[in-house]
Amino acid sequence: MDPFEVRMQFLGLLRKLNATQQSIQKVVSYALKYFSRCGEDLWECIVEECQKGSINHRINILYFLDSLCEASLLAKAHQPPPAESSSQAKQSNTAFYVDYVARDLPQIIECVVPVGRQGLPNLTSTKQILENWRTKRIIDPQRIDEVMHTLSTRQSQAVDTPPAPALATPHLPRGEVFKRIEEDRERHKRLRERRWRHTRHTALASFLPLSDTENTELALDIEFENEWEATSDWNEDDVEAVSEERELCYPHLRKRVDGDGEELAEGEGGEEPMDLS
Repeated sequence: MDPFEVRMQFLGLLRKLNATQQSIQKVVSYALKYFSRCGEDLWECIVEECQKGSINHRINILYFLDSLCEASLLAKAHQPPPAESSSQAKQSNTAFYVDYVARDLPQIIECVVPVGRQGLPNLTSTKQILENWRTKRIIDPQRIDEVMHTLSTRQSQAVDTPPAPALATPHLPRGEVFKRIEEDRERHKRLRERRWRHTRHTALASFLPLSDTENTELALDIEFENEWEATSDWNEDDVEAVSEERELCYPHLRKRVDGDGEELAEGEGGEEPMDLS
């Protein structure tokens, strides 16, 4: 296909995009397939649709970009290293569409969460995606912080602003409202599925370094920080679990009751633990 046909087919897929994973993966696969030939043109299509689409369609595009970024990092990781003299050596160092997303991130967020109360329905989901990109270091955290600060300011302004008159406020059609409810339900279901899955392949894809020059220990540091934040404080359940593990390793240290019904101290009546030093 020539670039014009590629562009028209991609626009058709974008306009049919919905919240289902099947629809998102279909557009992601198409975008990656023609990146080498028409990557810049396809990205322009994404930005244009994000500018003129409905408020519901824009949040679908942002979720599509979330999947596209992860797929781009995976594609970069599995790309064979080209020869230094090859003309594609420079292109292989890019992270596909991640570079475009990082470059035009303020513009994308401006379209997904427009100024005023009309952007509030997309605000929470947009913040969740941005937090996900910052945690996984998909995009520079400083750039994410700048956009998050803008969103926080916009949210406070929208809350303080009194609602406009009914005639001046654009309302979504009834069909769009029910469609949004169904799509939010689909996204929440997929989010729960992603939390349940803890495969090794997904973990490796989530903590890829941003560039080849970064320290290889960065990925492990990010994973450790995430696990540390998700770990609860020390409590009685932890004490009980440690005691059970200790009794399994050293059965002779288990508290036993003598003939008079009194508990023996740990180690009484049993053998001394083996010296492993």
